[in-house]
Amino acid sequence: MTLSVRLGLYYATIFGVIGIHLPFFPLWLKAQGFDAGQIGVILSAMFLLKIVTNPAVGGMVDRRGDRRRPLIFFSAASFVAFALYVFWRDFWSVLAVTLLATAVFAPVVPVSDNLTLLAIRARGLDYGRIRLWGSIAFIATSMLGGRLVGLYPPDVVLVLILCGLGMMALSAVGLPDVRTEAAGRRGPPAWELLRNPIFLLFVGATSLNQMSHSIYYGFATIHWEAAGLPSWLIGGLWAEGVVAEVLLFAWSGKVVARVGATRLILVACAAGVLRWAVMGLGTTLPALAAVQILHAMTFGCAHLGAMHFMQRAAPPGLSVRAQTLYTSLTMGIAPGLSMLVSGQLYEAAGGLAFAVMAVLSLIGALLARLLVARWDGGVLPISR
Repeated sequence: MTLSVRLGLYYATIFGVIGIHLPFFPLWLKAQGFDAGQIGVILSAMFLLKIVTNPAVGGMVDRRGDRRRPLIFFSAASFVAFALYVFWRDFWSVLAVTLLATAVFAPVVPVSDNLTLLAIRARGLDYGRIRLWGSIAFIATSMLGGRLVGLYPPDVVLVLILCGLGMMALSAVGLPDVRTEAAGRRGPPAWELLRNPIFLLFVGATSLNQMSHSIYYGFATIHWEAAGLPSWLIGGLWAEGVVAEVLLFAWSGKVVARVGATRLILVACAAGVLRWAVMGLGTTLPALAAVQILHAMTFGCAHLGAMHFMQRAAPPGLSVRAQTLYTSLTMGIAPGLSMLVSGQLYEAAGGLAFAVMAVLSLIGALLARLLVARWDGGVLPISR
């Protein structure tokens, strides 16, 4: 198989799992008898644990120099960890298993992104056109999950996740053996980037954008189900957003060249203001179908912008650690804190909780505008 096919296959298995886990794991938690507050705590734990695990894994990978073997290990370990949900169902046990599963699954995305960016740099390949296979798999599995969740008991969610993780572990074996010079134990720590004001603007804008998705990721499925939408249609709504994302990724090379990395982040935050405001107004199907297209901007543009910013701004020898630092902050602590209160917010405000997310997007857009003005497109300096 060609390099593009091998990388695309691995992304497909990763996001095939996420296409089941993200929309339907909250329904599985609800089926175990957990209330919105408990669900919020469990989902929050998934994000907050990344603060510890992702930088630790990033440092280990940078010191080793290789990416393939760590990804094989974490892929196989993810299957084992998620299998433990079969045996324990009380709140504290589920929380413990969630922490373990997150510890081994969370580093897979940033390390695989780093491997891919390194692998394609010398070949002149388009990151977005490889990454889109993950989005296509997300569409397929979220729609399949929507069908099967309506036909079978809630444990079908676990079965589908485990099947996907098994395929992910197998496909990891086919990844290219990309290596960089081992960084060793010395050298500047990635945390020094936090002293750079441009990196702080980047983290602030992307974090607020990610935080604005908290009610959507945690409670959109539950909210739409309560409004009377059937599970197959809910799966279709999730899939619709990712279809738009796929189209963006298919043309990502031209989009990034024309718009620029930081302006893509600005577009993502601005689109979030509109998307969450409309979702807060009601659950009419035409409105939901219309704003789900904006997922291409609120997630797709933000992801492309962040990846290309990190590729150009990360200092040499810190590529994985910088990537995992970004993931820990933007995909970990920021949404983890917002998810921690999202259950109480949703219980208190219902669909109006989406309006709070619109405010977060607005603040993120202001920070992104400053980032556009201040970054010159070069590598960020750090203290040594």
